[in-house]
Amino acid sequence: MTTSDMIRELCEKQNVSIAELCRRIGQTPQNFNKKLKRGTVSYEEMIKIANMFGVRYEQAFVLPNGEKIGKIL
Repeated sequence: MTTSDMIRELCEKQNVSIAELCRRIGQTPQNFNKKLKRGTVSYEEMIKIANMFGVRYEQAFVLPNGEKIGKIL
């Protein structure tokens, strides 16, 4: 699943349009849609989105034993 797919699914589950998401995180829909198409949404933007929705975002390597290496917020 791509970053774009994750964001779109989250918005769908939260009943928030991409345009509304953009307004809430301080981006223009045009700029943010370009980032979605290119797959260049930053980690910091993902954290903003997670905080806006009140969910946790994880960016980590997961070892076979379940141990995670990376940022979990």
